Amino acid sequence: MKLSESNALCCRLVWFALLVSILLAETALSIRFPDRISQVPIDPPKQPLKSAVFALGSFWRSEAVFGCLDGVVRTTVGYAGGSKANPEYRSLGDHAESVQIEYDPKLVNFRQLLEVFWSSHDSRQVFGQGPDVGSQYRSIIFTNGSEESRLAAVSKEREQTKSKSSIVTTQIQQLGTFYPAEPEHQKFELKRNPFLLQLIGNLPEVELESSSLAAKLNSYSAELCPTKIQKQIDAKIDNIIKKGWPILREL
Repeated sequence: MKLSESNALCCRLVWFALLVSILLAETALSIRFPDRISQVPIDPPKQPLKSAVFALGSFWRSEAVFGCLDGVVRTTVGYAGGSKANPEYRSLGDHAESVQIEYDPKLVNFRQLLEVFWSSHDSRQVFGQGPDVGSQYRSIIFTNGSEESRLAAVSKEREQTKSKSSIVTTQIQQLGTFYPAEPEHQKFELKRNPFLLQLIGNLPEVELESSSLAAKLNSYSAELCPTKIQKQIDAKIDNIIKKGWPILREL
């Protein structure tokens, strides 16, 4: 090989090496390391639901009294306050017909539930409510712990001061076992309205019992929702019907 050709080859090799080094440098500079991944904030655990149990006459109506309240998640009718194990509707022993309310304490509290309890029945009627007479219809506030017992006692005293011509017969008891009633007694007012049952998709019994929507519609069926909410539900249902009978999922 001639010297001139050798020099030219060397020059090309140098340029090639220089080009490769530049390309590698640019590639290295172009690598983007990911930013530090910040920890995804973890939502604080949701506050657990609380439950309250009241007896205020027939549990068909009692369940409907509470179902439309803001913050009430589920309602269940059943038996409480007695000693008989596994009571049934036709054999409830010394229990009272009761309603269990599961609620979100951020939206409604025990004191507010007490206000609804007092305003929704005659606490001065002895062993009965209206035409329903018997010890199973007696008035009871069931409590969980000393604070609820205190709130119940204070509210009872306040109720008594409204009139001294008769005595408030409401009992205050620590809650023992709450026995859910048979399926046919759950959401009784709603079940009397086949149209609404169809509108929410004819839910299976288990889903119906635990449904927040069913609890509200149970109150709506009994016309026990506040007037404003009753009208809002009316409008929602009318709108759904106009659109061609879709299933009602929420209110």
